[in-house]
This record gives sequence, C-alpha cells and structure tokens, in this order.
Amino acid sequence: MIVGFVAAVLAALAYGTASVLQARGAAEVDDGAQQDEVPSAASTFAAMITVSFLIGFVLDALGFIGNMVAARTMPLFVAQPIIAANLVVTALLAMVVLHARLSVRDWMGIVLVIAALTVLGIAAGEEGHDDAGRSLHWGVLIAGAVLIGFGLVVMRFSGARVAVGAGLLGGVLFGVLAIAVRVVDGVSPFDLGRLLTDPAAYAVVVCGVGGFYLFTIALQTGSVSAAAASLVVGETVVPGVAGIVLLGDTVRHGWAVVAGVAFLVAIAGAIIVAMSSAVANVEAAG
Repeated sequence: MIVGFVAAVLAALAYGTASVLQARGAAEVDDGAQQDEVPSAASTFAAMITVSFLIGFVLDALGFIGNMVAARTMPLFVAQPIIAANLVVTALLAMVVLHARLSVRDWMGIVLVIAALTVLGIAAGEEGHDDAGRSLHWGVLIAGAVLIGFGLVVMRFSGARVAVGAGLLGGVLFGVLAIAVRVVDGVSPFDLGRLLTDPAAYAVVVCGVGGFYLFTIALQTGSVSAAAASLVVGETVVPGVAGIVLLGDTVRHGWAVVAGVAFLVAIAGAIIVAMSSAVANVEAAG
C-alpha cells in the first residue's frame, strides 16, 4: 500500500500544479475579450501552446498514471480523497504563483483535509482482491455510457443549476473510472490480448473523456466553485463505497468508525477548499 500512497500523493501534486500552470498559460494570452465573454478559438489554442500550459499537460498525464497506480494498490476510500486533495495543492500554489489570497475558511479546509488524510492512512487496511465477476467489468462500461447520456439531459434541462449537476456527474464518472482501473485485466502482468478484450479497459476511456467533458461544461456554464465541489463528492464517495462493498477494501480492525468520520471530513475539507476564490480563479482561467 505504500507504493499506492506515494503514487496518490504524487498524482495530487501533479494535478494541482498542472492547474496552476495551465491557468498561468491562459493568463499569458489576451485576445481582448471581456470577462463574461467566451474566449475565441484562436486565443484558446494560443494558451494551449504556451510553455506553462504544455508543462501542465505533461503533469496531468503523470498525475493520471499515479492515479491508476493508486487505484490498483490501495483502498479506494483512501486513494480518491488523496487525489481530490489536488485542490489543496492548487490553492497553495495559486497563493505563491498567482498571488491569490486564502481566507481563514480556506486554511481551515486545508487543515481538515491534511488531518483527515493522515487518519485515513493510519486506519486503512489492505486493498481488496475480491473478484466481483465479469458483470462488474461490463457494469462500469454501461454505467459510464448511461451517466454521459444522463449528463447531456441534465445540461439541457437544469438551467442555472447545470454547474452542480454536470460537475457531480463528471465526478461520478471519474469515480467509475477508478473502479474500472482497479478491476481491468491485462495490466499486471501485462497482457495486451486480455486488456483489449476487457470492457473495463474501454470504460476507462469512456469515463475519462465523459468526465472531462462534463466538468468542462460545468466550468463554462456556471459557478466554478460549485462545479469543483460537486466533482469532489462524485469522485470520492462512489469509488470509496464500491471499494468496500464490491472489491473487499478493508479498514484496520477497530478503526471502522474513525475511518468513516475521516473519510467524510476529508470530503468536507476538499469541498471547502473547492469553494475558495483562489481555486475558482485558477479553474476559470484554465
């Protein structure tokens, strides 16, 4: 589990740093649009080829690799809150690089996340190795497709609340992705034939693309803070529960209640940080 813990921390650091660098790259490009106007395609492309943005993209890729390692080598109820803690990294780096200011509430959220993750690390048992059957491999693929379809309906009819709905569904898709990564065949040991014939492998692609799309829509059409907070809930609760119920993730003997409270506190702290103006400004710029 130590390997998974290190991978999750590195993924959080990579994701958080990437957000700040991509925001910095976007800020370097100015096409004269007003604050409430959609940037032109030319300015978006210009931002994407800045050095800061490209480095951020590489860090995103490294973060995804770390995310996959963590999902396969430690309980999901620990791995996913650590990944969500990338918002803490974003807030702290935004303070240094983008000169953002953190409020007392922001600092409280950061302390809650760090304390809760420490307790979760102590309370965690081993990752489960239960075989939920081939049905789960198909289930994550079908769930991903259904969630994307439902997300498109939500965007059409939710109006002003689209940021919350799309952000939550995007987070759930990322959560399903973590489950798919955990169960996919042909990874260790590597077997290309088994990998290409496993529905869970395609679920990773479907959920990754769908989650990214819905979260991007949430950022563009509503409150950035609400979208980020909703994303945290979706990407932590679903895989955390599924890991225990379906995959056999365990908690250290006698620590079940403590781990449950720490899990909820970690989510609450991440939501508080997600509501920070520092994180909101970074996401909006990116």
